[in-house]
Amino acid sequence: MKAVRVKEYGGPEAMCYEDIDVPSPGANDVLVKVEAAGINFIDTYQRSGLYQIPLPATLGLEAGGIVEEVGSDVSLFKAGDRVAYTNVAGAYAEYASVPEDKLVALPDGVSFAEGAAAMLQGCTAHYLSQSTYKIKSGDSCLIHAAAGGVGLLLIQMAKMAGASVIGTVSTEEKAELARAAGADEVILYSETDFETEVKRITDGKGVNVAYDSVGKTTFDKSIDCLQRLGYMVLYGNASGPVTEFNPATLGPKGSLFLTRPTLFDYVADRESLEWRSGDVFNWIAEGKLKLRVEHFFPLSEAEEAHRALEGRKTTGKVILTP
Repeated sequence: MKAVRVKEYGGPEAMCYEDIDVPSPGANDVLVKVEAAGINFIDTYQRSGLYQIPLPATLGLEAGGIVEEVGSDVSLFKAGDRVAYTNVAGAYAEYASVPEDKLVALPDGVSFAEGAAAMLQGCTAHYLSQSTYKIKSGDSCLIHAAAGGVGLLLIQMAKMAGASVIGTVSTEEKAELARAAGADEVILYSETDFETEVKRITDGKGVNVAYDSVGKTTFDKSIDCLQRLGYMVLYGNASGPVTEFNPATLGPKGSLFLTRPTLFDYVADRESLEWRSGDVFNWIAEGKLKLRVEHFFPLSEAEEAHRALEGRKTTGKVILTP
């Protein structure tokens, strides 16, 4: 089968499109024929070495597809079932072996591409809005990268909860997408200082929670956008990691909370995985949650897909199709 592999850390050119053996599922594993694999910033971190993984490795942490074969002890799935998963490496391939407890059934009304788009980014938006900081009616939220895959979903979930949303984006085109998703205010950070604008919009009070997937270039100002007892949720490093921070500064700024969550811990058990993915799939089916899935690349063009993502040339979800 064909797969996209990384043998040495580096830029997009470090990825190799090559033939490898089809994996053999173990007793508790399911062999999935991948129909759509999702691309996420964490893939670029693993490729570059920002997040160290054992090499050589097949990239990709989420996909939607069809069950091809099941291990001897698998009871939840059978050949032909439509499924989706996240938090399992190896999705940039024609086939993937996935532990049974990491798979969820894909409803008939949800496409393979939507399934791939909904798993990592949808479940991320879910834990951010439902658990890390449970958004409630009347809250105010600052969402960076508001036109990205997680950002657009997070806006919609915040609005469902009754919060007001301030989003930041780099272009007017992306601003329109954020507004269409429900953002009350959108700041073009390339033209305006977002901290100044947040203070103006909130009459100097600041927001209850800041969701920051950008990292290095936005971190300090995001903290300064918070009101007393506010939550700083740093869940990505698109501009680079935050390497220096003094926790003592959180006290004088309003006894603030700082957390660095990851999806892996929020779907670590079967109950959490089914709850989060089930909510996301139901909201999609009911029309309450709209996915923006518009960037499709053949598996053989994974290098170009990574360049587009890292170059901020995409909005919503980026999908690889084997």
